[in-house]
Amino acid sequence: MPSKAHSPTSEEPTNIVPLPDSKSAPELRNFSAPENFINRELSWLEFNRRVLEEAQDPTQPLIERVKFLTIVSSNLDEFFEIRVAGIKQQIASETSDVGPDGLTPTDTFNAIQRTAHEMVAAQYSLWRDELTPALARSGIRVHDVAHLGSKRAAWARRYFQDEVFPMLTPLAVDASHPFPQLLNKSHNLLVRARAEKSGELLYAIVQVPRVLPRLILMPRGKAEDEPWDYIYLAALIKQNIADLFPGLILDGVHAFRVTRNSDLYIDEEEADNLLRSIEQELRRSSRGDAVRLEVEADCPRDFREQLLEFFHLSEADLYKLHGPLTMTHLAPLVANDAFANLKDRVFQPARDPVLPPHADLFEVMRKQDVLLHHPYESFDPIVELIENAAEDPHVYALKITLYRTSGDSPIVEALIDAANAGKQVTALVELRARFDEAANIKWARRLEEAGAHVVYGVVGLKTHCKMLLIVRRDNDRLRHYVHLGTGNYHPRTARTYTDFSLLTTNPAVTEEVAIVFNTLTGLASYPGMEKLLVAPFDLKRRVIGFIERERDHAQAERGGRIIVKLNSLVDQEIIEKLYEASCAGVKIDLIVRGICCLRPKVGGLSENIRVISIVGRFLEHSRVYFFENGGEHALYLASADWMPRNFIRRVELAFPIEDPALRAEIIDDILPRFLNDHVKARELQADGTYIRLRGEEGQPTSQAQAHFRERSRKQARKLAESQKASAVKLAPLITMPKARS
Repeated sequence: MPSKAHSPTSEEPTNIVPLPDSKSAPELRNFSAPENFINRELSWLEFNRRVLEEAQDPTQPLIERVKFLTIVSSNLDEFFEIRVAGIKQQIASETSDVGPDGLTPTDTFNAIQRTAHEMVAAQYSLWRDELTPALARSGIRVHDVAHLGSKRAAWARRYFQDEVFPMLTPLAVDASHPFPQLLNKSHNLLVRARAEKSGELLYAIVQVPRVLPRLILMPRGKAEDEPWDYIYLAALIKQNIADLFPGLILDGVHAFRVTRNSDLYIDEEEADNLLRSIEQELRRSSRGDAVRLEVEADCPRDFREQLLEFFHLSEADLYKLHGPLTMTHLAPLVANDAFANLKDRVFQPARDPVLPPHADLFEVMRKQDVLLHHPYESFDPIVELIENAAEDPHVYALKITLYRTSGDSPIVEALIDAANAGKQVTALVELRARFDEAANIKWARRLEEAGAHVVYGVVGLKTHCKMLLIVRRDNDRLRHYVHLGTGNYHPRTARTYTDFSLLTTNPAVTEEVAIVFNTLTGLASYPGMEKLLVAPFDLKRRVIGFIERERDHAQAERGGRIIVKLNSLVDQEIIEKLYEASCAGVKIDLIVRGICCLRPKVGGLSENIRVISIVGRFLEHSRVYFFENGGEHALYLASADWMPRNFIRRVELAFPIEDPALRAEIIDDILPRFLNDHVKARELQADGTYIRLRGEEGQPTSQAQAHFRERSRKQARKLAESQKASAVKLAPLITMPKARS
């Protein structure tokens, strides 16, 4: 794999512009000039290319490469459903709006399509030429149904007749049967046949059932070295499609998949019942306008043209695939525990030493603040805190924001138990958390049935902050116990996303958290905070103030240092302020996993700004803001990226880390580990491309995620040894016979 990320050729549309030479650089101070910004959509595609690079990396375990290949497809699905759909709507409305980068919607759409087509071609080439043969060598084979041996073919035929055929419904397409309204991302077959006598051309659609596995595992023998043989469900249906059309002569059968606009359009001012409105919009969104058509590579031109006409799409929207219609169908390979030797080493999060199993969490929090770095440190204590609060007779109230959670959420179950026990439970459930709307509606209804107060956020805003407030009567007084996080209350993703959790009873923080809850659930106006930064009220203004303060320090020769870790950096005003600080001499390091519209390393503009992206085993999800402030460090953890939506259309929270030991952990250890990663880090270049960083030859490798994993394992071993030693000491006391009186 080349070390440098893809560079657009001269024939490809791009937002890359000529950069100023060093002689003219000092005069470049027009921070808002279009050439100073990278297009948001193209930057996202570069992020997905970095995910693809992980699949292309031969040093990765084989099944991990397949996993990253499925992620590339899943990412592209969401990108087309939301971002491309929005751009196509802009084009249709003939809007003349341009972004900070100066590209029109049509310019952006053309650049997206060419880059996405190139990416998909690379993805399928990797699957066909490298991963499929490598899997076969490891005893995992994905077969062409048409070329199965006699025994396998007989089994496939029986499986089709017994399990698949009863599920199928052919839908005629003719003058009296309009083209069916196929669901978003559904997998279908277009069938063309001829009547035996008249020779009349007939068309029909057969939808591949969603309830059946898309990748079918065939029977295995008992021997350990017996291969794992799979076939695609769509290919099996295609092979036996004649069973659905007796008396007709088949003229062609070809699989296709359509992606539709899946964004929700809710006018909250007009919606009398937000929950019901979102339910109705969810049903509509699965049948939104088509934005992409995927077909098998051998699909003939006349079939393709017929489908494009059906969906009102152009040739640019068509993707011809040399393999499965989506790589997400390979998920069973990733989930199969039998392939453990082809995966990363199993990782189990460790318990923080101050929160061992069965610890009194309330007592620990009264004594000290606790910082957890997930997934290296377990999310279990957060779940246990809520479960304990639900059972504790001294707990009177629980308040929480729920943006995303798992389908079998123990957190929601604990909240329901708390409400059933008569405690005051208030849940701000965000019904518009994209692609989790249906799950959140279900939880909202269950919470309401249990007697909890369910609030659907603030009109016009998504509630994205992560807050938990527990009100408990202690021996000395009524006390607030608070959890603040950078990630969701989602125990499953907490094992694969990197995030931070702060547990605190610090009154200066907890009282402000209580005020934020009251502001969101009541009628009071936002009073302003000293410790917390809250969007949409003051987060952006105060972040800009911090950046300007570093600029002023640098101009006064007191240094100037900014380190920020984000998922995305898009906001134009923030980027211009970073340029301004760079020109003043502030040294700026940005760790941005995904979209970055800032253009670094430009003379006279951003030569003091470095941008890296880390894509690895875990999804980098935490947000950290660090400002040196002349030695009086300001350190915040946050739920918010630096995007317009986070600053003005969401309720977000940034909270300070003030405990000296916890501050030192982040500033002196965690952030430097990210900045010195030379394995999974890529550095953004001025032209919008990324270069994978490598350490100096002969030097030990530095990989942040690997370091944190290994430290977690050592921590777990140390805790286990300590518990074992304690058990040994207690054993004589436990077994000693009771003395006679």
